[in-house]
Amino acid sequence: MEVVITRDVLKQMLLKAADIWMEHKDSLSEIDSRFGDGDHGVTIGKIAGLIRKGVEEWKDESIYDFLDDLGMDIMAVSGGSAGPLYGTMIGGLAGPLENVEEIDGAVLKDMFAASLESMEDITKAKIGDKTMMDALIPAVEAAKGAGDDVKEILEAARKAAEKGAKDSEQYISKFGRARSYKEQTIGTPDAGAVSTSLFFAGLAEGI
Repeated sequence: MEVVITRDVLKQMLLKAADIWMEHKDSLSEIDSRFGDGDHGVTIGKIAGLIRKGVEEWKDESIYDFLDDLGMDIMAVSGGSAGPLYGTMIGGLAGPLENVEEIDGAVLKDMFAASLESMEDITKAKIGDKTMMDALIPAVEAAKGAGDDVKEILEAARKAAEKGAKDSEQYISKFGRARSYKEQTIGTPDAGAVSTSLFFAGLAEGI
């Protein structure tokens, strides 16, 4: 029997992602403190709180409207670029969901692709630039290449995002405050890539 993501299943997935972010917020700030402002985990914690609140208050809104509104709320979170970036990434998931109330594998792939497309509208960062795109791009590509099973797609995305975050250790920062440290940033993963990989882990574990 084919697994589909209903509204209730999506709630579980988002709550798990929020939980994982909360569990790792201190380590995310520690990573960010090496070459950045040191507040990435704090901002991620704020976003996780917004996700929890949004899910708890989600009543009659369509999935499309919920994700779109959630993205807008996250964009307004203060604390560097993480709010606008994650607001865009999460809000972008809504792209193909107008009039959709159950998400199958094909729609899930379209959601991830739409999320990446939204991100590419606001950043030129690519794999190797030591940003969250080091995890997001491989995750979306892996999802696209997976079969039609929802769980298989989520697991492929999770693994690729995790590897992308790990790979970011070997790159030189090209964006943000960290870029002034150049080669010194080699050996430390990008905090945004790590938090992105944790988001995909939450989606996969929450289903």
